[in-house]
Amino acid sequence: MAEGPGPGPGGGSRRPRGVPRHVWARERRRGAGAALGGPSTVYAQVVAAGGRDAGASVFVFSEFNRYLFNCGEGAQRAMQEHRLKISHLDCVFLSRLAWANVGGLPGMILTLKAMGLQRCVFLGPPKLQNYLKAIRLFPGPLKRMDLAMQLHTELEYKDETMTVHQIPLIGKPLDAESMFPQSPGLSAQGENSPKGDTEPGSPRAAHPSLDEGKGRESPKETGDEQKRASRHPDLVMAFLCKIHPRKGKFLAVKAQEMGLPVGTPAILPIITALKNGESITFEGRELSPEELCTPTDPGPVFIVLECPHEGFVDAVCENETFRRYQEGLPENQVAMVIHMTPESVLRDSRYQQWLERFGPGTQHLVLNEKCSAVHNPRSYKIQTQLNLIHPEIFPLLTTYQSKEEEAVCSVPIVRGECLLKYQFRPQQEWQRDAVTVCDHDAFVAEALDLPDFQARVKECKESLPAVPEKTDAYPEIVFLGTGSAIPMKIRNVSSTLVNISSTQSLLLDCGEGTFGQLCRHYGDQVDQKLCNIAAVFVSHMHTDHHSGLMNILMERRRAFASLGQAFSPLFLVAPEQIMPWLYEYHNHCEEILRDIKMVTSQSLVKGCENIKPKVKGFVSSLLEIYDLAETCEVQHCKNAFACSMIHKSGWKVVYSGDTMPCMALVKMGKNATLLIHEATLEDGMEKEAIEKTHSTTSQAIQIGMKMNAEFIMLNHFSQRYAKIPLFSEDFSEKVGIAFDHMRVRFGDFPTIPKLIPPLKALFADDIVEMEERKEKREQRLLKEAAIVLDKLADGENEETQCQKRKQAKSPQEVSNKKLKTLN
Repeated sequence: MAEGPGPGPGGGSRRPRGVPRHVWARERRRGAGAALGGPSTVYAQVVAAGGRDAGASVFVFSEFNRYLFNCGEGAQRAMQEHRLKISHLDCVFLSRLAWANVGGLPGMILTLKAMGLQRCVFLGPPKLQNYLKAIRLFPGPLKRMDLAMQLHTELEYKDETMTVHQIPLIGKPLDAESMFPQSPGLSAQGENSPKGDTEPGSPRAAHPSLDEGKGRESPKETGDEQKRASRHPDLVMAFLCKIHPRKGKFLAVKAQEMGLPVGTPAILPIITALKNGESITFEGRELSPEELCTPTDPGPVFIVLECPHEGFVDAVCENETFRRYQEGLPENQVAMVIHMTPESVLRDSRYQQWLERFGPGTQHLVLNEKCSAVHNPRSYKIQTQLNLIHPEIFPLLTTYQSKEEEAVCSVPIVRGECLLKYQFRPQQEWQRDAVTVCDHDAFVAEALDLPDFQARVKECKESLPAVPEKTDAYPEIVFLGTGSAIPMKIRNVSSTLVNISSTQSLLLDCGEGTFGQLCRHYGDQVDQKLCNIAAVFVSHMHTDHHSGLMNILMERRRAFASLGQAFSPLFLVAPEQIMPWLYEYHNHCEEILRDIKMVTSQSLVKGCENIKPKVKGFVSSLLEIYDLAETCEVQHCKNAFACSMIHKSGWKVVYSGDTMPCMALVKMGKNATLLIHEATLEDGMEKEAIEKTHSTTSQAIQIGMKMNAEFIMLNHFSQRYAKIPLFSEDFSEKVGIAFDHMRVRFGDFPTIPKLIPPLKALFADDIVEMEERKEKREQRLLKEAAIVLDKLADGENEETQCQKRKQAKSPQEVSNKKLKTLN
């Protein structure tokens, strides 16, 4: 059947195949042109309330468009969990090029690409273009994406819902901001030589300002000052959003009472004229719009403002655009100001006076670290229920509480909460019905009501020693992210913390949201845990394995300052291909290279000789002090690595990263105490595992058996196994399943397999659903195999029949041929 014409002006009423519904509807609206009125429903909803674990992010909805203001780490996970449709985003506004605002963009863009979004516009400060260019360095779909961007110099953005004015605010740097922890410089091989950083693109190389309006730099300006200027740390974009007016509603009942031809074609021009504000004459009587229409809604105004510190207060208070909206004129009445502002700014008397000038009709929403909101209640729920099975292995989650003094404001303010909503249309009001809550007792009651759960837990506890055997507290493995590809409700993406002692830790991979997971696991102790992290191993360059690194670096720097400890950079062990990304971010966004000492994964491969003499000593100290002994290349993408840690006391932990079954890994991991191996897919999906270069459950277990590992923990599960993977026949007393926030010590090895019966009871419905899907898939494969066999059989039958026809030729034919030959 032929498809109808495409959407847009003059297009048909049928949606073309392959065009998403919301894209098709948008093009039809645009085709309507001037006939289209403003939206009837508009609201702003908090995605992330500003807490240290989540940052500040706001979702704005209309029936025509969707917007996101700032996209820090975890924004995508929260939106997925709370069903805020990512695939419908039209525009992402970024107030400042800081990781707290842009850390979630790489994962978000990948998701938009996977969902088939054709167009999304990004607006923000200078260097946004450099940032979007830099993330294209990541392998995969990001390289092939067409990312639309509107420069900060284009001060107005307009679509079917609203007009947004970008307001640049230039702040004064604080003295404390220019102070940076002193640490060695960085070279591509990790050398700490001042000369090692003079190559083009290196952090010490002179880099002229990229702001075209600034002209030549001062002769006194140093290289570091040039880079700082080029990063624009003192420029923030505020957004003044004016929702389009909406015409009043036609009062049909009143019109009918007045004798107008309601319900007939003759009423249509009358309605159009009245809604356009024109009076009409009907049967000699003049009728005004005020009589037959509700008043026109002129369109509410709201402001999204980030004021990072006191150095920006004057820029905010003296801004002429803001002043026009503080004069009390009805057409410039501001419905709400969203403040992404710390308490120190809220306490500032200048800022408080600025708030007062908006008048009593303006609402003020504050998003900062004093907002204690739970953004991922499903994660808290699962952990609460797992805690019933084993409180030590599955500890309860906590939250980070800011110790900063809470500001007392002279005007009423509303503190942000996840999913708190302010409705602009049809009626301006706060709506709290969707706000997330964590009801511990309800979570417990739900688990206890499950069939067989309490019995299985009781049996499990009875099978364990009455008095637990004394086990070493360290090493301790904390699984922070056990899912693959994208963050989801239950499982975050890859990250595992190995606590070697009470003062020393290593991080194995560092996917988006790793810092948030640390906050939820350790709460107010998170700063000390950050200072303990001495090294980070990044297995490969896929986004879900390293996009949380920047936040770890920045929050770790903050933790040293907060605790008053001397700063020391951490070792970054990663493929050398990570360096262009680090340089790009450092040169154009925020300074991060002084936080790391780089060791390439390639340099730790056994037998590697391509190491500069100065670096050999550097690598040796890493191996001796931090137990990271060796890496090997595995079978995943190009430059993917596994690693092993060997402690001086004799234990050995091996981490596979992402890989297919790999003999190099078996060789490196021989006689490991613990193997942490990816098990992305279930048994029976070997073909898909090969296509995606991952392992199935049984393949991962078999690798552990071949290397004679004492125990195997499976992780990196496909998000199709949101809560629990399917169990294979290879499961034994040497195998365990990793969950986010699971805490494992070597003494727990005998206990972990005994947790499987209560886990099966807790997730019984999910297991049944997965088994049904597996059965359907197997039936489909059997049908496909039967069709292939039938075709082969048909081919054989045709060949046999052909042979029979040849053999069945009459003797007369043969004799005739012989006669012809003789003649």
